[in-house]
Amino acid sequence: MENIYYLLFVGLLFWYFVYLRKVSEYARSHANKYCKQENLQFLAIARLSSRFRFSKRHGPHWVSQFDLEFSGDGESNYHGIMTLRGYKLDNIDTPAYRVG
Repeated sequence: MENIYYLLFVGLLFWYFVYLRKVSEYARSHANKYCKQENLQFLAIARLSSRFRFSKRHGPHWVSQFDLEFSGDGESNYHGIMTLRGYKLDNIDTPAYRVG
């Protein structure tokens, strides 16, 4: 009977890994789209955290935050925070940046 629990645990761990990879791909897609809209140069993206949350409005969901690195003038780089709820873009918070 305990073998079923081990299989369930391994299955959940595998699902979580695949889910995080898919969220990262969506985040890169959202970041590219945002940078094209704002005429910015997309440099890099990295996941900061992923947490399971529950709210009355959204119900149970995963919230992931990413560090978005971009450039406005081609010489300097800036860091913004991008938040995703599941696969959907929730918020992008960027600092003031130079436009060249």
